[in-house]
Amino acid sequence: MLSINKEHEYTKIVDLYADMIYRIAYQNLFHASDAQDVVQDVFLKLLKHQNQCFQDEEHLKAWLIKATVNQCLDYRRSFFRRRVVPLGDIDVPYEPQEHAVMEELYQLPKDYRNILYLYYYEEYTIKEIAQILGKKQNTVNSKLTRGRKRLKKLMEGKHGQLL
Repeated sequence: MLSINKEHEYTKIVDLYADMIYRIAYQNLFHASDAQDVVQDVFLKLLKHQNQCFQDEEHLKAWLIKATVNQCLDYRRSFFRRRVVPLGDIDVPYEPQEHAVMEELYQLPKDYRNILYLYYYEEYTIKEIAQILGKKQNTVNSKLTRGRKRLKKLMEGKHGQLL
């Protein structure tokens, strides 16, 4: 069992998972400042649940991913979010070689984006993604397949225009 009851343990978790949470939030919200707000909110939730025991590191990571996705949904629904005009995009938080793929990924519906991101970037299995997102394995599998096809079409279309 893994419990978070010491400051250095919490700091270690923040250092280990902040980037992952930020990337998931960014690919859901498309704004760096919004993603930073979500990261902060997720870690505040973790602090509030610090007495909760996690089975292991994977359980903690899954909890953080689920909390991030839910926080993004809450953030999008919030009154404040609907009434604020963004100042503009800030640099994408990805490596240069990932930038092109991520731009195409952003064009997909969020269900496809989350599943493709968790599968390819976080290397979760279909079963694990289904558990994290609270969906059936068949649903995740079909969205992964459809998402791949849509992403391929987008990328082929873009490369076809360049030729």
